[in-house]
Amino acid sequence: MNESKSSGKSPDNLGIATGSVAGDGPDAGLLFERAGLDEGRIQSIVGDALQGCDDGELFLEYSQSESLVLDDGRIKSANFDTNQGFGLRAVAGEQTGYAHASELNEAAVARAGGAVQAVRAGHGGSMSEAPLATNQNLYPDDNPLGEVSFADKVQLLGEVDSYARDRDARVRQVTVSLHGQWQAVEIMRADGRRIRDIRPLVRLNVAVVLGEGERQESGSHGVGDRIGFSRYIETANWQAQVDEAMRQAEVNLSSVPAPAGEMQVVLGPGWPGILLHEAIGHGLEGDFNRKQTSAFAGLLGERVACPGVTVVDDGSLDGRRGSLSIDDEGTPTGCTTLIEDGILKGYMQDRLNARLMGTAATGNGRRQSFAHMPMPRMTNTFMRAGNQDSGEILASVKNGIYAVNFGGGQVDITSGKFVFSCTEAYQIQGGKIGAPVKGATLIGNGPDVLTKVGGIGNDLALDTGVGTCGKSGQGVPVGVGQPTLLINGLTVGGTAI
Repeated sequence: MNESKSSGKSPDNLGIATGSVAGDGPDAGLLFERAGLDEGRIQSIVGDALQGCDDGELFLEYSQSESLVLDDGRIKSANFDTNQGFGLRAVAGEQTGYAHASELNEAAVARAGGAVQAVRAGHGGSMSEAPLATNQNLYPDDNPLGEVSFADKVQLLGEVDSYARDRDARVRQVTVSLHGQWQAVEIMRADGRRIRDIRPLVRLNVAVVLGEGERQESGSHGVGDRIGFSRYIETANWQAQVDEAMRQAEVNLSSVPAPAGEMQVVLGPGWPGILLHEAIGHGLEGDFNRKQTSAFAGLLGERVACPGVTVVDDGSLDGRRGSLSIDDEGTPTGCTTLIEDGILKGYMQDRLNARLMGTAATGNGRRQSFAHMPMPRMTNTFMRAGNQDSGEILASVKNGIYAVNFGGGQVDITSGKFVFSCTEAYQIQGGKIGAPVKGATLIGNGPDVLTKVGGIGNDLALDTGVGTCGKSGQGVPVGVGQPTLLINGLTVGGTAI
């Protein structure tokens, strides 16, 4: 077992009180106090650094993370890390200066202030209005990492392994992982305004391999949300994740080669929304549209999808993986309508791109950590439900594919072209679900797919809390979702000869 420990500090001795809200108030500034920073002096440094700039902020972060992985009955890794630091950003026009450090002291902030000032050379801007304060507070200050003891977490992983092996003699491998994070952030503006947020995050993943003779197939399932570990210790909850992973592996053991060609495709509810996220969602982020590199650039107010298609991004849903009280610039999150009844209504915006495009920030300025600059990112992106029964949608397909789960994929933001692999899919023959298929890939163009929607189910579901989105080298937790969706005419790459 490998265990790394960066610090013995706990959130309790960090000095962050419970019961606070996101926004200006007496609880703001506690990270400053914990680091021994003189608030007035730091405000002076930040104000001087951002003088004459159009925007910018000081972003402070303290986080603890824990990760345990069991593989084939043994603890493969157990890690506990504590990280803290700050990032200072100055924005002048389209140019951004950014400096960060893992040191939380006045000298480091002063050095950062001197570094970012270079961006304002020859620029005579004025500071943009600060984000509106909010009393929204999605999560309590309680640290989920301390809810359950280390011994109980190890015991949980062992029980998962034993349960899977006792359930089916065909089990050849079991991998279980448990991850948790507790993050506190504070943001200081040039005028001294401060805002803070607390962000817990927990995830449990189970993967199994079943074998029959020489054939082996895998199945996996994960759940996560922004609450504590205690939910996952409950027997019924973790057994449900094992059962689902086993079910997927069993399905794959009986799968046949996937057909190929252009055909109707039905996407299941929930996680298949990852295709919507990748093939369409990224194209609706503000930076790509401001730079005219998105297939949706310049199409506001125009029809981009079939009637009935409504897509939103909502970072204010309580407990969801992509939800935050405020984004990483201090803007309150909310529900942003991107496409309404097929008409393009808006983009997801951070402060920089919103200012340059003459619109409002939408609470989508996100960063991986204090060492990264914010950019427009999705939170929880999903298509709203329609009014059709999923059974009726499936019954309308004479010959096609029913895609229930997805693995990896590739997307070209400029053209919208995508390739996605299905980890669970079935043939549809005569309106009925047939044999499971192996090796199916979906190939298409995001904007084009929106015009081929032939049915929208009334069974909207969000994913189980496992999504992480990558963009420009940064990864952030996100949520996806959709109802059952019929696409008329999508290329399927298969393995059937």
